Amino acid sequence: MTQPSLDSLPEPIVTARRSVAWIWLVPAVAVIIGVVLLVQYLLALGPTIVIEFETAEGLKAEQTELRFKDVVVGRVTDIRLSEDRSHVKVEVSLIPAAAALAVEDSRFWVVRPRADLGGVSGLDTLITGAYIAVDVGVSDQEAREFTGQERPPRVLNHQEGRRLTLRAEALNSLSIGSPIYFRGIVVGRIVGYDLDASGDGVTLQGFVEAPYHENLRATSRFWNVSGVDVSLDAGGLRVNTESVLTLISGGVAFYNPEGGISTLPREPMNLEVAAETDALAFALFDSEADARAKADPIVLDTVMRFAGSMRGLAVGAPIDLFGVEVGRVTETELEYDVARKGFVAATRAELYPARLGRAFTQWQTWQASLGRTFSSPAEAGDQLIRRLIDQGLRAQLRTGNLITGQLYIALDMLAPASRQSPDQDGEVAEDDSARLEIPSVAGSFDQIQIQIANIVSKLDALPLGDMAGDLAGTLESLNKLMATLEGEVSVELTQTLEQVQALVEGLSSQVAAPNAPLQQDLQQMMEQIDRAAHSLRSLTDSLQRNPQSLLRGRPAPDE
Repeated sequence: MTQPSLDSLPEPIVTARRSVAWIWLVPAVAVIIGVVLLVQYLLALGPTIVIEFETAEGLKAEQTELRFKDVVVGRVTDIRLSEDRSHVKVEVSLIPAAAALAVEDSRFWVVRPRADLGGVSGLDTLITGAYIAVDVGVSDQEAREFTGQERPPRVLNHQEGRRLTLRAEALNSLSIGSPIYFRGIVVGRIVGYDLDASGDGVTLQGFVEAPYHENLRATSRFWNVSGVDVSLDAGGLRVNTESVLTLISGGVAFYNPEGGISTLPREPMNLEVAAETDALAFALFDSEADARAKADPIVLDTVMRFAGSMRGLAVGAPIDLFGVEVGRVTETELEYDVARKGFVAATRAELYPARLGRAFTQWQTWQASLGRTFSSPAEAGDQLIRRLIDQGLRAQLRTGNLITGQLYIALDMLAPASRQSPDQDGEVAEDDSARLEIPSVAGSFDQIQIQIANIVSKLDALPLGDMAGDLAGTLESLNKLMATLEGEVSVELTQTLEQVQALVEGLSSQVAAPNAPLQQDLQQMMEQIDRAAHSLRSLTDSLQRNPQSLLRGRPAPDE
C-alpha cells in the first residue's frame, strides 16, 4: 500500500476558541467585597488617643466605653504598662464624629462610685461598670496623648458661671468641695487650693455657678464660715454658724457692700487666667466682722497709749463713740517711754468715721457752709477726729464683760478738768507710721483701783488700836449688865408668866367648858332667836293669806 505524501494531505483549518474560567469570578468578588469593607472600616475608624492613668482599676479592653454627656464616643482597645511601670497607658479609639474631642485641654477621668463633700456620684457604674468620661476643652490644637485625672473636675470647661481666686493666710478647715454661700444660699464650691510660692499664704480656687455669678462684684467681701464661730468678748457670748454642712466641710460666704459696682469681665475665664491677671482675686477674711470692717469707705489708722495694764483687750475689740461702734483694735504691743522711764501699752486701731452716718454728713455740710472743703472723704474723717480731740475727745479702757474681764475702748468727750491723765500730757502727736494718736485717760478699772487705794489709805490713818481697846471695854460692860439683869429680872419674869397662865386657865373654864355659864347663856339666846324667827315666819305667812288684816285686823276664826 502506498503511503500518501505529505504534500497531498489537506491543509488543516485552525479555529480560535475563546472561553472564560468562571471559577475565578468568586475570589474576584470576594476581593472586591473585602476592599469595600476595608474602606468602610477605615472610613468608620476615628483617631486613636492614649490616656495615662495611675491604675487600670475597672477598665477592660474592648469593653470599657468613652462617654461624653452619657453618649458613647469611643471604646478602649488596649491597656498596657508604661515603660517605667509607674502608670498605665490606655488606648481609646474614637468614632469619627468625636474626633474634635481630642484637643490639648480636654480632660479625661474614670467614672467610679464616689462619695465626698460634693455629694455622691457614679452609682450607675455599680451595674454598668466603670467608663471613661471626657470634658472637651476649648483649644483648637489637636492632641493624641493625655494625662487622665484621678477625680472628676469640679468645674467643666463649658459650665456657666464665674471662676475666682481667694487668698488667705491658712487653709483652716476648708477643702475641695466646701460650699460658697451668698445670703445663706449655696451658690458655688471650692474647686482647688495651692500653697503660695513664697509660703506666706494659701490661694484657693472657687467657682460660682450661674445665675448666681451675676451677684459677684469687684467690691465683694469674702470670709471663712467654717465650723462654729464662738466668741466671748466685750460684747458678750456670740455663737454663729452658716449651716450644718460647714461644721464638717467648712465654707466661705460673701456679701456686697452698699454702693458696690460690678467691674468683672463678662467673658469666661479659666483658673490660670484668673490667677495671673487677678481680675477675680479676693482676700478671704477670718470672720464676717473683719470683712465688713475692710469694706468701710474711710479707714483711719490711729494709736492710743495707756499707762495701765491692757490685759483683757484683744485684737478685734470694739471702739465705741457715744454708743456707736466706730472702730476695732488691730494690734497691741508694749513701748518704752524714755521720758517717763517706763512701759506704756500701745494700741493700734482702725476708725471708721463713715459709721457715724448722718452726723458725719451733717458735719461735712456745716464745714462746707463755713467755706472749708476737703479733697476726699478720708480727709474729712481725719479732720473730724482731730477737731474732736481738740474739744476733749479721749480714749478710755472700760470693762465690757464682768465675767470674762474683756475690755473695750470707749471714746468720750471729757471736761477740761478731767482731760489730763497721769500717763498723758493731752497733746496730739503722730508716731513714725504717721498714725493719728488719740490721747487717753485712766480707765474705769484703773479708777476703781485708785478709789480702793484711797479707801485703804484712809483706813490706815484711822486709830484702829485705840478703837479696838474702847470696843473691848464696852463689850465687857455689856456682859456685866446682862449678868445683873439675868439675876434680878428672871424671878419677876417667872411670876408674871405664872399669873398669865392662871388667867388663861380661868378664861378656859368660863368659856371653853361645856357647863360654863357663858356657854349656857349663849345656848338660851340662840333658842330665843329661833323662836322669834319662827313667829316672824308665821306672821309672814298669815299676811300673805290675808293682806287685808293690816287694815281690818285679824279675821274671825269662821271667816
